[in-house]
Parts: sequence; structure tokens; C-alpha cells
Amino acid sequence: MIKVWDYLREYHAEREEIEAAIREVMTSGMLILGANVRNFEAAFASYSGCKHGVGVNSGTDALFLALRALGIGAGDEVITVSNTAVPTVSAIQATGAQARFVDIDARSYLMDTQLLDSAVTKRTRCILPVHLFGQCVDMDAVNSAAQRHGLHVIEDCAQAHGARNKGRVAGSMSEMSAFSFYPTKILGGYGDGGMILSSSPELEAHCRRLRFYGMDKQYYSLEQGYNSRLDELHAAILLRKLAHLDDYIARRRQLAELYYQELSDTDLVLPTVAENNFHAWYLFVCRHPHRDFIVQYLKERNIFLNISYPWPIHTMPAYAHLGYAEGDLPNTEAAAREIFSLPMFPSLSEDEALVTCQALKDALAEAGSA
Repeated sequence: MIKVWDYLREYHAEREEIEAAIREVMTSGMLILGANVRNFEAAFASYSGCKHGVGVNSGTDALFLALRALGIGAGDEVITVSNTAVPTVSAIQATGAQARFVDIDARSYLMDTQLLDSAVTKRTRCILPVHLFGQCVDMDAVNSAAQRHGLHVIEDCAQAHGARNKGRVAGSMSEMSAFSFYPTKILGGYGDGGMILSSSPELEAHCRRLRFYGMDKQYYSLEQGYNSRLDELHAAILLRKLAHLDDYIARRRQLAELYYQELSDTDLVLPTVAENNFHAWYLFVCRHPHRDFIVQYLKERNIFLNISYPWPIHTMPAYAHLGYAEGDLPNTEAAAREIFSLPMFPSLSEDEALVTCQALKDALAEAGSA
């Protein structure tokens, strides 16, 4: 069986480090908001080119609390994309604000920044670009649009740890950014976890209050807050895994290069690396009109692919109230019908990648003769 993602080999390779981290926490007497959280916040912020990090319990909460820290709520609009994971939009909705969608670039699948000016309304307060599949949106274009209209910017970096745009690390190119450490991510833990990054001490302090019931000190709330804390166990594990992050990315880039070499002579549409981007390859996303046949063909041979994402958010019943209809975002909708991602994780072997490529070629031959 070749899975689209698997953590077990990585865990066994790093088991001694991980179990040492767990033992350290369990014998420390401190399980919540201790030294491991503080150290990981500082280390990850530094790695990402920011001054401050605030660990929270998920990437969804990182987005939600960042929006709340900027005062975004009922009656406001946040511009983002429909080609993303549901949490991007559910975090916006949880504040009481509404998502306003722009279409994506047909080649990179990233936000089409040329559409931002026309999407702004009197209610727009923020732009939320999603750094998708391991590469960054053109943040100069996003920030320029935000400055023209007096808007906030929050980067959704759940899929872009270590990615770069014009040499700048994902998460460092706006007021605030939000990361996920869900197990599948480029830097993933063994459960949920997230972080807000910012170089503003005021926003950092506000996010710290919001994650802990609105308190600066115990039992005394200065504002309405929430319970969203990255725990010590996850922070201790992630701190040790952070030392391997560049190696994880290097291996992902090697696998991507192998896929390019093996599949360049097929009629698959292979991923496009946007200009000025260093791609961290969270996913290797291909495209083909016979996508569903290909996915099923490989599944029958115990090779598992993934579709990120098969349904644009604006077409889902949960978000029908936003008022979009099929046809409103043509590039997003066309991509959703055809894209799929190949196995991509650092401990995937070259032999497994080659077997996947041969199976893809066989599937394409079958699809062509069908």
C-alpha cells in the first residue's frame, strides 16, 4: 500500500527524540503554558521571520483569534478564496463576519490578486490570502491592495511552513499570520495545534489574552476571551521537529523533482511554481479531465491519491447564505473537477514514488483508450 500521507516511518526514525520530549514534559510538573510553549513560540517565530508567536490549539483558532484581535466581527467582510480548506472560512464565520470570495489563478491555484480591488465593498475589513499546497500568494500585490483600501491582512499559512516569496518566509509578510500543526502539515505534530505570528507587540498581547479567557492574570478577564492553548506536550514535540523542518522540505522538493522528471511526458497538467516562489511542496497537485478514473484506478492497486479540494466552499450547503452560485468562480470550479494530489511526505521512498508514476502512466493509457 502506498498512502498519500503517513507519519509512522518518520515517528520511528525520530522516536527517541519524541519520547524524550514527552518524558521531559511529564516529569516537569508543568502541563499547560510552560517553558516548552514559550520556547517553541520564540523558535518558530524566529524561523518564520517574525518577532512574536502565540501558540493556540489549532490552525482554525489561529485564524479566528487573529481576526478577533483585529476587531473583525458582525457586519464585516473578509476577502479570501473558495479553493481552500473549510476552516479558512469557518474561522471567518465564527467571528460573525462573512467571507467574500475572489477566484484563483488557473495555473497556480492561488488567489488571483488582480481581482482584489473589484471585490472590496464598504464592509470589507481584511484580506485573507491562503498560501496553498506549499507556495505563497504574491504578497506585494495583496499588501498594495490592502493599503489602497485601508484593509488588514492575515496570511493563512496552514500549508506553507518554510515556503518563501521573494526570499521572505510565509507568515512574515503581513500584520498577522496563522499556522496549523495538524499531523499532515509540513511541520506536523501528533494532534491539533496552531500558532499566530506577528511582529506587533500589541497584537501579540491581545492574542495572548484572547487565547486565555481574555485574562492578563489568572481569574481576571479584561475582555471576552476563549480557551485555546497549545499544550506543553505538543509544543515539546514540535520544538524538536522544528530542527528537522528544512530537511523535511528538502526531501519534499526532491520528491517533487522526481515527479516532474517521470511525468513531464504525460498529458497530466503538472504543478506550476509561481514567480518568485520557493515551493515547500505540502502537496504535489496534478490535473486531468479523467481525474476520477485515475484516482479509482490507482486505489484499486493500493495507491492512494487525494483531492484538495473536490468541492469549492461557495458550493457547499453550509455556506449557501453567502449568496454564491455555481459559475461565479469559474477557475475555482474547473480546478475542483480535475485536480488531485500524489503521495507526498518526507519518508516516502523513491521506489514508491516511481511505482506511483508508472501506475499513473498506466491509468492515463487506460483513460485514453476508454
